[in-house]
Amino acid sequence: MYWDYASDTPQGDESRTLCLSLMKYRKGTEAPRKVLVLAERGGLHEGFTAAGLQWLEGQKERLNMELTILNQAKDIPEGELRKYHLILQLNYPPYAWSEAAKKDMQEYIDKGIGSYIGFHHATLLGEFDGFGMWDWFSDFMGKIRYKNYIAGKSDGTVQLEDRTHPVTKDIPGTFVIPDDEWYIYENNPRPNVHVLAHVDECSYTLDTDIRMGDHPVIWTNPAKRARNVYFQFGHSKKLFDTPAFICLLENSLHWALHDGE
Repeated sequence: MYWDYASDTPQGDESRTLCLSLMKYRKGTEAPRKVLVLAERGGLHEGFTAAGLQWLEGQKERLNMELTILNQAKDIPEGELRKYHLILQLNYPPYAWSEAAKKDMQEYIDKGIGSYIGFHHATLLGEFDGFGMWDWFSDFMGKIRYKNYIAGKSDGTVQLEDRTHPVTKDIPGTFVIPDDEWYIYENNPRPNVHVLAHVDECSYTLDTDIRMGDHPVIWTNPAKRARNVYFQFGHSKKLFDTPAFICLLENSLHWALHDGE
């Protein structure tokens, strides 16, 4: 008996399955999918980040994931991203990446090498901390540029627009996201992405005049070959006590990792 790896994926699924599932562990099971988690530590988003990492560690065996956690992207080696099935931008901004990592990320998404899930801080697009705008990433996120946010944090009621997408499976039509910052942009991403949900700005529990009007908060960019979804919320650790959020996260992981396909 022999195996031909000529058609193997960039992540080496066939060779890993043979080595790990048949030879090392002697089990006829699929090898774990490799997930790169970008998670900046400290600062205003630490509560969400810490809770998110704890949840992922607790669920990785059940979801058959092998996690690699990086706290910065400036030193990612050239070609490193190709080995991952999924890049999960749990809490990391779209700047402070090395030029090599930017190039690899663009290839990863544009060629569909793997999948992508992003939260909140991933759309802090503009000029920040001495870094310029990453134009490709802005286009990927719907040609947007960050403008403002609700600094005081507010609950908000999210309304689904597409209940047929795998990410929104079994999610109620409306649900409350607690204590978030609700970014607004200079322009609406809607014309350039497929919006899955928006926030009802009249539902804010904080008295604020910061408004975007039509305010998408979950979307995917179908123009890219990689499966991808972005969630604008991702500030408070309370999200991991919110059933609708946990369901969205699990749905996204199953979809991004091509479970059942």
